[in-house]
Amino acid sequence: MLSVSTALARLQDGLGESFPDLPGTRIIDVAFPLNDAFDPLLWCGQQAQWPQFYWQQRNGDEELATLGAVKTFFSLDAANRFLRQAGRQDLRICGLNAFEPQQGSLALPRLEWRRCGGRAVLRLVLHSDISLREDAATARAFLASLTTTQATPGAIPPLLSERHSSDYPQWQAMIARATKAISAGEMDKVVLARATDLQFAAPLDAVSIMAASRRSNLNCFHFLMAFNARQAFFGSTPERLWRRRGALLRTEALAGTVANHQEDAKAQQLADWLMKDDKNQRENMLVVEDICQRLQSEASTLDVLPPQVVRLRKVQHLRRCIWTELAAPDDSRCLLQLQPTAAVAGLPRRAALAFIQRHEPFSREWYAGSPGICHWRKASFAWRCVRRK
Repeated sequence: MLSVSTALARLQDGLGESFPDLPGTRIIDVAFPLNDAFDPLLWCGQQAQWPQFYWQQRNGDEELATLGAVKTFFSLDAANRFLRQAGRQDLRICGLNAFEPQQGSLALPRLEWRRCGGRAVLRLVLHSDISLREDAATARAFLASLTTTQATPGAIPPLLSERHSSDYPQWQAMIARATKAISAGEMDKVVLARATDLQFAAPLDAVSIMAASRRSNLNCFHFLMAFNARQAFFGSTPERLWRRRGALLRTEALAGTVANHQEDAKAQQLADWLMKDDKNQRENMLVVEDICQRLQSEASTLDVLPPQVVRLRKVQHLRRCIWTELAAPDDSRCLLQLQPTAAVAGLPRRAALAFIQRHEPFSREWYAGSPGICHWRKASFAWRCVRRK
């Protein structure tokens, strides 16, 4: 593909200069002509370099695909410390925060393809705490390993078996324990999860599934984190955990659900019912109140916008957006304050998490965590997902 081969050749040319045998950071950007034949998700999926990260904003205006890692981080806090110490406003870190927000898998990518609106750039990042010259040599070998071809999405192989954890009797028992604890005043709400292990006749291609989800699930954030050739975590979610632009923060409460319908008139009737339903409105306001309470120490005023209905492929959700200005912008603080929200854990948070840890027969790991991107000026993180092993 001409645009890929030309851009990669220009990056190799940029590595032709002499680099110092000293610590440092260098960024090489080349313009990338957009065309309908190029799909960054499928191109990354064809490469034998990991980790791979893909991200598309909910409105489709911004898209990111990365290959490799110059530096890795096991928490958002560690990633933010690196950004502060680097003192550069043009470095981006991407990856996942686990359900336990102190844990993560994030990276400063070696290669980054990024589109904003109708313009795209291919970026190569060099960084070393010892020798920029040595890292440039590593980057040359990295570029030489890449192919210009794209992956071809394949069909999902036949399903052989399905196993749930918890099974139905265990699930009933756990629900009974939860309602008993709520009735006893131990907590107001708890959100329980069930894991499903699916075994197929052949290995799954996470990129193919992600591409299919991207086509079908509109008005969603789409993301994929491939750790290696066998393990990936991906999803299409309508929910933003937070977006920061400088000190301006936007988050939202997405709670309260009704079915969607393919006919617009019937879908609107369902949406009207959702807007008037007391139970769903109360559920949404519980999440709003929890978010506002957690952000009170970070901002002076919080603006809660009127409710709206978000229409998705299968369901419709109630959403209230919350806008504020942070006294001291800090994505690590945002993460700890906002994750997990009442929508995926419960209320009060500590009591709900204790119940989940005692009774759910598995660790949530990345599930109900947050994928996203952060850098000095801004950050954006979303919610929820699927794991492939």
